[in-house]
Formats: sequence, structure tokens, C-alpha cells
Amino acid sequence: MSKEVLLLVDALAREKNVSPEIVFVALEQALASATRKKHGEEDIDVRVSIDRHTGDFQSYRRWRVVEDQEWLSEFQELPLSQVRANNPEAQAGEIIETSLEPIEFGRIGAQAAKQVIFQKIRDAEREQILADFLERQDNLVSGLVKRQERGNYIVESGRVEALLPRDQLIQRENLRIGDRVRAYLLRVERGGRGPQVILSRVVPEFLIKLFELEVPEIEEGLLEIKAAARDPGIRAKIAVHSRDRRIDPIGTCVGMRGSRVQAVISELGGERVDIILWSEDPAQFVINALAPAEVNSIRVDEEAHSMDVVVDEDHLAQAIGRNGQNVRLASELTGWSLNIMTEDQAQEKDKEETLRLRNLFVARLDVDEEVADILIQEGFSSLEEVAYVPKLEMLAIAAFDEDTVNELRSRARNALLTEAIATEEKVEHAVEDLRHMAGMDPETAVLLASKGIHTVQDLADLAVDELEELTGLTQERASALIMAARAPLFE
Repeated sequence: MSKEVLLLVDALAREKNVSPEIVFVALEQALASATRKKHGEEDIDVRVSIDRHTGDFQSYRRWRVVEDQEWLSEFQELPLSQVRANNPEAQAGEIIETSLEPIEFGRIGAQAAKQVIFQKIRDAEREQILADFLERQDNLVSGLVKRQERGNYIVESGRVEALLPRDQLIQRENLRIGDRVRAYLLRVERGGRGPQVILSRVVPEFLIKLFELEVPEIEEGLLEIKAAARDPGIRAKIAVHSRDRRIDPIGTCVGMRGSRVQAVISELGGERVDIILWSEDPAQFVINALAPAEVNSIRVDEEAHSMDVVVDEDHLAQAIGRNGQNVRLASELTGWSLNIMTEDQAQEKDKEETLRLRNLFVARLDVDEEVADILIQEGFSSLEEVAYVPKLEMLAIAAFDEDTVNELRSRARNALLTEAIATEEKVEHAVEDLRHMAGMDPETAVLLASKGIHTVQDLADLAVDELEELTGLTQERASALIMAARAPLFE
């Protein structure tokens, strides 16, 4: 019997060109399944161990030790109190195994185990093919359209079959069986049917890869594409940078008589591509990205990571673009939130901001409007700046003497302290409220309260991605918390 096991493993490993270990594991799983059926309890946990040298195998039944209040399954779990009756040192989470009578290999035979074994081997073969494919580290995939399934396309590239979903095709793009197509390797999904390579023709990375293919200077490291943004099939922007001052990055990407950029445009179905010059200066980068619209001035808000871009009335429509396309692509390209406005709109916004700051300083510093206006004119925009800016800078203001500066700094610090105490009290009340929610722990309650989520209702009103971004929690944890907060609404 042992010899029969070893012969079967060796034969299958050679036939399928996989390691013997993969066949051993598959056979162990097949024997475990047969053992469960033999004992008439499919819910029990069985482990089969085959000796890799002799072919002998042994079966074990497994139980997981759990706290008494957590005991749910009599087939796979044992309560801690029962285990400790025989072993006082037992702990929850341990695995207990007892020997089972091994099933006779001849009774199930190769036929009974074949389905499980072959499935595992097919999975291993797919994994090996995929590993070889991914080892090339080439995200630009070229292949033939083999067939269509539910509107999606199966693309054959070498020995790998990849999926090109309908929503990852460029607008109004139709492929036919046998067409050669290029796409970007978006991700690898691992599901019940094994690993699946997912392709895309709409992501910005696909555009970058096409330029790398057409422009040798990029592969040589002389040019670099810093960023890309796309409205697939319509318009795109790429930011390029030259590491060699002798090379014109835009001209190099365009090519002789536009040959290089035209090759990319043809692959993208006529998508217009704007090639712009990347700049270290974020404001200059934004100006370049909004071209051909002319920018008068830019006001940067580092805290909000946004810019107010001021243009003439005549250039407003051009800067925004049709349906906001130009400013949207420029925003994606630069990573900044862009607000396009005219001079009149900018002045109106300045007036509103000045009024807001004046009211803040008057109310929180207990000063008159004249003093508040001086602070605004000198560039102060928050209580923190008044409280903690170097004293010499404030003394440089002609309208203030040392006593006035000291008093303003003292009032600002007191206002901030009062605000901090009020916020802390609010957070403490919020933590107490949130801690009573099912599935909540003290650390998470403090984290939520510190981010302005003060009630269970506040939590219930959030979307999962909002909570992820706000707190840094995992998607699974954020989803569980939100569902727990919404649970009373469904009762």
C-alpha cells in the first residue's frame, strides 16, 4: 500500500510537471475527505499526514479549544473547561488531535481521489504558468482575443488567458475574435476558479507604458514620465521631465513629424494627448497642466492641498474645458484640488476670507476691528500663528508695541487652550458613547472621537471608503463598524 502511494505520486508529478510535494498535499486532502465520509460526519476536521519517504499515512481528528462562551460547534470545537479537566495547562486557541483509523487506500483507489488530486494539480499548473508570466515584470500585455464571455474578452498571451472586462475598454471600442490587442496588467484576482489576470486599456498606466514603448529615451533613463491622467478615448495629459538638459522632453515624446505621439494616439483610438513639462514647483506645474489657458495668478492652500487659479474672463471656459475636462485632468495630473476663478470672483473670495478672519480675531482675541485688520494685512490667518509665531516678527509690525504683542500672544494661547479643553471634553463624551456599541474597543473609540465622529449616528452616516480615509482603518474593519452602527436601524 505504501509503495502504491509513492508510485502514484511519482507518476502524477512526472505527468503534470509539478513538484511531488503538490501531489502529496492533494492526496492528503483527498484522503481526509474520504475519511470524513467513512466516519459519516462531513463536518469534522480531519488531517491526513503522508510520510514522504515511506508512503505510510496516518489520520487525525482535530478540535480547536475555545472559551466556553464561544463554543458553537460540537464537531470541530471543544470548550476550555472540558479540556482543562484532563489538561489544566490548556489554553484557548490550541489544536487537539486524536488518531483515527486510517482508511484503506485500496478502498478509495486512485479513481476516488482523482478529482481532488487533479484539481489541485491544475491549480498548481496555473499558478506556475502565472508565476512565469509575472516574472517577466512587463505590465504591458499583448495577446489575441480568444473569445467573449458575458461582454468581457478573454485575451490569450502565451500560455496565460487574461480577462479584459468590458468596463476596461476605451469608449466605443469593439474587439473581434482574433484581434491582436494591447492592455495593461491591472491586477491578479485569486478566487474559487484560481488566479485570474485582469487587464485594462483605460488606466493612466497604460498610456505611460505605450510612451515607454515608443520613446527609447524613457527606457534609457534620459526622460521620465512623472504623471498621467486620462479621460479614456477622449483626452489625456502626461507630464514629462528630462534628466539630460540637452534633450527637449516634449519634442522627444512628440517625435519626428509627430510620429511617436501619433502611434500612441492610434493605439488609444484617437485619444488626444497633451504633453506638458513637469516642474518641481507645484504652482508652475499647475500652470503647465492648464495650458493652453493663460493663468494670471495662483494662491496655494497647503493645508487643504488646493489652489485657487485666477484667469481672465476670456480664458475661463478654456481653463475649465468642456464639461470641466481640462481642469479635472490637470487636477488628477498634479495631485492638487484646483479652483478656477476670474479676478472678480477671487476678489469676492478675498473679501469673504477677510471678513471671516476679522470676526475670528475680534471674537477670540477680544480686539477691535482695527487691530484685527492689521493682523490680516500682516498675513496672520489663524490663532495658532498669533500665539506661536516668533515674537520678533510681531514686534516688527509698526502698529504694535511690545506690551500689545505680549497681550495678543497671551490671549491667543488662552483661546487655543480653552478650545482644546472643550474639544477634549467632547471627545471624552464621544468615547463613552461609542464604547457601548457592539464590536467597539476603547482604542478605536478614541480614534473615531479624535476624528470628529462623536456619536453612533455619525458613524452610521459614513460610507466605508470615507471611514477608511479618515481613520486609516482597514476596509473590513471599517465596514464592520459601520454595519454595527446601522444595526439598530434594521431592528
